[in-house]
Amino acid sequence: MLPIVDKPAIQYIVEEAVRSGIESIIIVTGRNKKSIEDHFDKSVELEQTLLDKGKLDLLRGVQAVSELATIHYIRQKEPLGLGHAILCAEQFIGNEPFAVLLGDDIMVSEPPALSQMMKLYERAEKTIVGVQQVPRQDVSKYGIIASGGSDSGVHVVSGLVEKPSPQAAPSDNAIMGRYILPPSIFSVLAKLERGAGGEYQLTDALHELCRSEGLLALDLQGKRYDIGDKFGYIQATLEIGLQREELRPQLLPYLHKLLSSIDNAGAEPLLWGQSASGSGRS
Repeated sequence: MLPIVDKPAIQYIVEEAVRSGIESIIIVTGRNKKSIEDHFDKSVELEQTLLDKGKLDLLRGVQAVSELATIHYIRQKEPLGLGHAILCAEQFIGNEPFAVLLGDDIMVSEPPALSQMMKLYERAEKTIVGVQQVPRQDVSKYGIIASGGSDSGVHVVSGLVEKPSPQAAPSDNAIMGRYILPPSIFSVLAKLERGAGGEYQLTDALHELCRSEGLLALDLQGKRYDIGDKFGYIQATLEIGLQREELRPQLLPYLHKLLSSIDNAGAEPLLWGQSASGSGRS
């Protein structure tokens, strides 16, 4: 629910799924996450207040959130990892392929990242993971693929490792929180042992699926923001803010002024209207 400009992060994820053609969404939540359900629910009191005050643009925005898609919620009673969270949804998904989008990975692209993957799935009908290259020193933060060959941005995956050390990593191609999975993943997850961090890791299950059914990785086109990282969160707020037509004319001059103040002051930016001497407020 961390806000990125004027929307919580999870709304960007839901909007990506909807733009990709997904109509039914399951959100796996945990304790104290009721605010997520409330956000996507109809807000009768707020809508009436906006109507009474004549704030029709805001009213339409609030109504649009509750009409995005059909959303269901499942509670994961313990934080036992991504593999366990997906297993919680088994009885609701049934015998159909499905997509998984992680809530702390925002992708900004056209077409949407998930749509790029769905197009590949329609051709290949195999498990698909979305990847991008990351700096070698950062591979220990991600699930990393080993590529057995690639063509036009599509990798034939020969194995996967969860959070390897830079020395042990088979590549620098990291999974970007986007998956298209077959229903057969559930039988693998049900037998899975705990992995990195003492959790049931989806990457470990995908490694098994890779050996039995094959797996492809697609180089995702677009900008990815890791809002689980402090810098990634700040970066997402600034860059997505700059993409907004109503904010760019204010934000861009402000950033120029801020950078100029850093240069003029030597190190520290001028904040709260301080003068160059650092005394008082202008």
